Amino acid sequence: MKKLLLIVASVIAFSVNPAFAAVDINTATAAQLESVDGIGPKKAEAIVEYRKKNGSFKSVDDLENVKGLGKASIDKMRNELTVGAAKKTAAAPAKK
Repeated sequence: MKKLLLIVASVIAFSVNPAFAAVDINTATAAQLESVDGIGPKKAEAIVEYRKKNGSFKSVDDLENVKGLGKASIDKMRNELTVGAAKKTAAAPAKK
């Protein structure tokens, strides 16, 4: 019986994934953005369109510039969003 309980507990523990990956607002598709609680199809499309016209977001707070998104809604979904790592430029070749 203990072995059965251990198996059941293991299955439950591994099937519930508490970790999640934050959605990168600079690379996400509209469908990926919709996976964030608080972003529906219209807001997702507005984010993608804003990004196409204005370039990458520097911070999650920049979403305030997107029509339909305000500080309160951004604060609610902040933990599910990221702007990703900064792009690195190529290093200059070493001098001899």
